[in-house]
Amino acid sequence: MMESHLFSDLDLARRLEGAEAHSNAKFVEARARVFPQSGARWIQVAGAYAMYDGVSSPVTQTFGLGLFQPVTSAALDEIEEFFTERGAPVFHEISPLADASLTALLNERNYHPVEFTSVLYRSIRRGMDLGFSPAERIRVRPIGEGEHDLWARTSAKGWGQSAELSDFMSDLGRVIAQREDGVSFLAEFDGEPIAAGALCLSAGVAHLAGASTIPEGRRRGAQLALLDARLRYAAEQGCEIALMGALPGSSSQRNAERHGFRIAYTRIKWGLAQQLK
Repeated sequence: MMESHLFSDLDLARRLEGAEAHSNAKFVEARARVFPQSGARWIQVAGAYAMYDGVSSPVTQTFGLGLFQPVTSAALDEIEEFFTERGAPVFHEISPLADASLTALLNERNYHPVEFTSVLYRSIRRGMDLGFSPAERIRVRPIGEGEHDLWARTSAKGWGQSAELSDFMSDLGRVIAQREDGVSFLAEFDGEPIAAGALCLSAGVAHLAGASTIPEGRRRGAQLALLDARLRYAAEQGCEIALMGALPGSSSQRNAERHGFRIAYTRIKWGLAQQLK
């Protein structure tokens, strides 16, 4: 059961959004190290994190806007300039618990909603019974030194349906695998890697992301084993909350809810109207 004190309120929203912002900031820093020519960097404005990871990267956006302090037109000017001077679109992931004035400001500046995300969470603690029964032939472990490329290849094979997408996910995997405060996991079936997943730790919150299974390894329980291992690892590191995002109504959301996660809120991504045409 969920701990009674974990209400879906402003305090929780700040913890969840702050953890995801931290996770993505560390990703951007890793991108800058692995691919120095990318120009990846992030800034903090009005309590929000503005990330640039490349023009087409899903990480290129803001997190936490309006949650930690009210947003002014001057602050939005600074954020928009950060993106536009790099030729990138301007997107903001906004929690419904953000300051009420933000929605009116976004409408005034001709932003439109473009995407929804269910933000899910559950409490965790050392030694708790997670109620999972991972498959016996599946072993999950954090990757070791020199296994970053193996993790990236496994992750890419799980996501990629085309050569172009596979190359993109391979690069993405290389960055994720070298992110500070992050831990990358492999799931092996009889010693062969068939699935990959990651988490990032931030102030007692474990952000779970990056899970995929190679086509020939599916329906063997690898994702359940990865979830179990990551939650246990995070709890042993002192985390109290696990966080993940999913498309509303998706199988990912249903699977998370089956395993103790609940929806904190539905987040909206806003984009400037002129760039959406």
